[in-house]
Amino acid sequence: MTSEPVPAAMHPREFVAFIAAVMAVNALGVDLMLPALADIGRELAISDANHRQWIITVYMVGFGAGQLVYGPLADRFGRRPVLVGTLIGFVAASVFAASSATFPALLGARLLQGLMSASTRVLAVAIVRDGASGRKMARTMSVAQMIFFVVPILAPTLGQALLAFGPWRFIFYALGTFAAFVLAWTLVRLPETLPVARRVPISLMALRQSYWLTLTNRFSIGYAVAASLTFGGIIAFVSSSQQIFVDEFGAGAQFTWLFAICAGAMGLAAFANSRLVEKLGTRMISQAALLALIGLSILHVLVIYAGLETLASFTILQALSMTSIGLCGSNFGSMAMEPVGHIAGTASSVQGFITSIGAVLVGSAIGQAYAGTTLPLALGYLCIGVAVLAIVYVIEGGRLFRAREARAQS
Repeated sequence: MTSEPVPAAMHPREFVAFIAAVMAVNALGVDLMLPALADIGRELAISDANHRQWIITVYMVGFGAGQLVYGPLADRFGRRPVLVGTLIGFVAASVFAASSATFPALLGARLLQGLMSASTRVLAVAIVRDGASGRKMARTMSVAQMIFFVVPILAPTLGQALLAFGPWRFIFYALGTFAAFVLAWTLVRLPETLPVARRVPISLMALRQSYWLTLTNRFSIGYAVAASLTFGGIIAFVSSSQQIFVDEFGAGAQFTWLFAICAGAMGLAAFANSRLVEKLGTRMISQAALLALIGLSILHVLVIYAGLETLASFTILQALSMTSIGLCGSNFGSMAMEPVGHIAGTASSVQGFITSIGAVLVGSAIGQAYAGTTLPLALGYLCIGVAVLAIVYVIEGGRLFRAREARAQS
């Protein structure tokens, strides 16, 4: 890690921890309230259990839409001021959510939270890309994601602990408190990573050129779409996990640690990727993971149709599937960014918008199909794996398991 470029004020390890903390603002925004969904539903009179999923989905809609704005702003004004402003907005949105008296009001606050947290995805990628690219960028992002994935492991447990001391509204106050901590860290320790000479004025012509370049490069758009489908699998699981573990399998008391097993598998995948990616390459790892996801999904569907699905079989197969998805995520993002690194902020915005909105559509379709069995999730993962493999095959011109070019080292 010590050889990788980082902001002058930060030690390399602190830089990775900071990027992970920035990313964790969004992760906590999604996962911290999972144990409280039933309580929220009862207090705000949400009659259909599937409608509780909108508390997650609406947040992700805001998260996706906001990314179109922050890239151009970050390319024009720098990374630091945009991050500071949106963290302040996230704190305010958390207070609004905690004080919501109706379901529509809560959804409005969640939409605002998502809009504010969208900057964390754009700026985390852009700040890392300001100092690294290719396999080095993938390694840095993998290490950050390894720490970041600890958040989903702990978030439901933390949420459950907060519920022991007060109502579900405490969870949103906790979100605001964490965002305030990251805000203070940013103000004290993060220097600007985008030199003035590399800043791009905001103009319709410049935006059109940057959007066009991002959307017409087959690696940029192709891997962004691939990432959106795999991310959709994560959203589908997160949205329906409380219903599957608690309602279908009656494992309410074990929900937090069962969820942690599945989320932890992604953390282990990120750790493995950080150790292997510079040696094996982003393509070798992600494409092998796709084949594993397809195989696991076929096995899961067969287990369900044979009537052999149990809490243990679901947890094991889901954790292994999440491992495969975890080996795709940061690699797809790095490959999408390779040809557009000189417009990292705007490109990250466009790619993030595509990834997040596509993931919401895919994840919501799978999640809303839940009807008391795990079959929609297993079939959804199978469709995702096959579709992404087809996309990658087209992007790479029919050449799988091979680096695009030697100098890219990917």
